[in-house]
Amino acid sequence: MNARSGQVDQGFEVLIKAARRVATEVAAIHAADVDSKARFPTETVAALREAGVLSAAVPRELGGAGCSMVELTQLCSTLSQACGSSGMVLAMHYIQVGCIARHGLGSAFFRGYLRELVQHQYLLASMTSEVGTYGDTRSSVCAVEHANGRFVLNKDATTGSYCEHADAILVTCRRDKDAAASDQVLVLVKRHDYTLKQTTSWDTLGMRGTCSPGFRLESSGADEQIIPGAFADSSAQTMVPYSHILWASLWWGISADAVGKAANFVRGQARHNPGTVPPTAVRLAEVSMQLQVMKQNWQSAAQDFDGIAEGDAGREALSTIGWALRFNNLKVSCSEAVPKIVHHALQIVGILGYKNDSPFSLGRQYRDSLSASLMISNDRIAAKSASMLLVFKDAP
Repeated sequence: MNARSGQVDQGFEVLIKAARRVATEVAAIHAADVDSKARFPTETVAALREAGVLSAAVPRELGGAGCSMVELTQLCSTLSQACGSSGMVLAMHYIQVGCIARHGLGSAFFRGYLRELVQHQYLLASMTSEVGTYGDTRSSVCAVEHANGRFVLNKDATTGSYCEHADAILVTCRRDKDAAASDQVLVLVKRHDYTLKQTTSWDTLGMRGTCSPGFRLESSGADEQIIPGAFADSSAQTMVPYSHILWASLWWGISADAVGKAANFVRGQARHNPGTVPPTAVRLAEVSMQLQVMKQNWQSAAQDFDGIAEGDAGREALSTIGWALRFNNLKVSCSEAVPKIVHHALQIVGILGYKNDSPFSLGRQYRDSLSASLMISNDRIAAKSASMLLVFKDAP
């Protein structure tokens, strides 16, 4: 299969095999270097492009694989077992593609753009944060300025995940200069139509390869590059569920990588003492159970999303309080589970997991896991859930 030629094999089985190969032969090899240098996983993304994995979320009628949420989670969790940063880049890309595929198909421009994405395997980034909104992605300071069928959009973003490495960026902003902060739209800006000036650094504990410093964006384009409808709908029906489900799956991948190392360590102990059960085996059984519970959590959410996602009734349901609480609970529970599981694995491996030059090292996985509760602060999510529960009539 050669995505560059425009001939993309549509089967999910082909894509998951490609993802496993990329994870093993590319991402895992470069993960330590990506982490230590806080550099973009260039080799991994290039391999994903070549394999056509970047168009997995594009509908079949536009040439993509039309993967379900369940299938997308498998791709993200597979890659993140080798490199958490690479898994996050892939998940963030699918979130942006999902927003276009689920809210832009009424536009000839966006249908054409998705066909181009399949052919060229474009990588899409996101810019939702902004100076002055204090982490509230459902509020914007910047606004689109319209003139003669074109727009100008400038934004000061506090973070911009891999924006310097993307082919296009989806940017949130106010509908126009007179719109309220919450009256937002989602705009696609193309690489050759914007400039980025880095305003902060990205020297972080973990997820270092996502390359997410602050940027000053200056962009322009045609009005047709604005996704039809309100961002409030795109957010509730696509961006939030895609984010929380895909993030949960990649956090599980990081956890699974850590538990896998712990399991290999315990098996090694058992081989050295035949006929005895190592003391660490009990801890391994406990952490394996935690890992299974975490997986069932995001798999259930993915299956339920696939069961309701299509059609007007399903989209309206996704905008209700009940579903918002479901996704909030998923995000908080999985983001809190991942550092606990990795820490548990570290206790099993001991000093070999603490050392950076050990084959059992869990330093990168531990540091990556700590980002989970901060990506949209769990405190902010809990506060929103608390407000919704005051008026939610059904059983939580």
